[in-house]
Amino acid sequence: MIIIENVAVATVDADGTEYADGHVVVGDDGRILAVGPGHAGRYQGKQRHVDGTGGLVTPGLVNTHHHLYQWATRGLALNDTLFGWLTTLYPIWGRLDAEVVGAAAGAGLGWLALSGCTTSMDHHYVFPRDGGDVLAAEIEAARLIGLRFHPARGSMDLSRKDGGLPPDNVVEDTDEALAATEAAIDRWHDPSDDAMLQIAVAPCSPFSVTERLMSEAATLARRKGVRLHTHLAETDDEEAFCQERFGCTPVEYAERLGWLGDDVWLAHGVHLDDKAIERLGATGTGVAHCPSSNARLGAGMARVRELLDHRVPVGLGVDGAASQEVSHLGAELRQALYTARLRGGPGALDAREALRMGTMGGARCLGRSDQIGSLERGKLADLVLWKLDDLGHDGIDDRVAALVFGPPAEVELALVGGRPVVERGSLVHADARELAREARRVARKLRKT
Repeated sequence: MIIIENVAVATVDADGTEYADGHVVVGDDGRILAVGPGHAGRYQGKQRHVDGTGGLVTPGLVNTHHHLYQWATRGLALNDTLFGWLTTLYPIWGRLDAEVVGAAAGAGLGWLALSGCTTSMDHHYVFPRDGGDVLAAEIEAARLIGLRFHPARGSMDLSRKDGGLPPDNVVEDTDEALAATEAAIDRWHDPSDDAMLQIAVAPCSPFSVTERLMSEAATLARRKGVRLHTHLAETDDEEAFCQERFGCTPVEYAERLGWLGDDVWLAHGVHLDDKAIERLGATGTGVAHCPSSNARLGAGMARVRELLDHRVPVGLGVDGAASQEVSHLGAELRQALYTARLRGGPGALDAREALRMGTMGGARCLGRSDQIGSLERGKLADLVLWKLDDLGHDGIDDRVAALVFGPPAEVELALVGGRPVVERGSLVHADARELAREARRVARKLRKT
């Protein structure tokens, strides 16, 4: 049992319950036993006691969009738009292998944990023929770090010669991609309530995937009872591509192929008109909002206020580390807040809405809102104790505001299923310096090949 006391608590439950001085009790089964004001009372006894004075406990952050392999290609194509950035990097990514992906994933997931993330997805869609089992490599990295993991088995089958964007050597045969995706579900997906590993089906994007693969992937996912994910409406270039090739907007194209529904979440959703937002809300389709990546690539600012007002599930994502080198999920709370306010003024988003997107919003996108995303009795004990009594946060009395408006906060303690993965700003199960060394080594190998 773990008791955290003398701490501010933001539960992010349906009522937005908060305690200026409260406690959280975690049972030996990895679930939350109690959350409330004051001391833990009857739970005192033989247990680990954590004094949270000066801190804030929140649900663990949920990362809803990432490409972990890109950690090995950070700092490249720094001044390109999305299509130019992809054209530059695809030839390098075509040389990926399991060693590179494993080391990149270890570094990326370790950094996510240090930034307050307890659950992350990963969208992996590059499978070179001689690259080995890259999906297994990133799953092993997640096990090492201790995060709850939702890898999305991606795919591309529309190469440049067929009118797509990726070169021939990084695409798969359609039937092979579908078979490999089904095999990944059969091998790895855990449907249980407390699952640490769940698989999603994730063809890459309208400009790298055929209509057949998109349609049959949706059928496969629903037959297997898993979720669907893809990039959509990220840039003006994609809008023009869909209009020219399909005669419709990206959201209309997705709906035509069965890609709207409460089992789907879409990455970015930057360029959405009123009709598209209404359709996402009506169908319960989620959006992974990646404000820092969108800013880095100059893609635009998502209409987050309108999405939330139409009850669209919106989570936060850091996106791939080659399009957003910071990759700090805690910092993305502030970036989301500022981006919304650049579009709509200071009333467009507040600190608590940003925190909700980073926690419960992400849990809804991943289909896990019954188990994670808020601090409530019986839910999985995925939580973070943030250190907010340092110089950078001093004087901001509202702890949630301090977390969101202030500089990225240090993680004093992060639990996943009640098990520590970060303590006092350090990883519990891995050495951050060693993760960095390995990532640096494979990056050099990849770029020299």
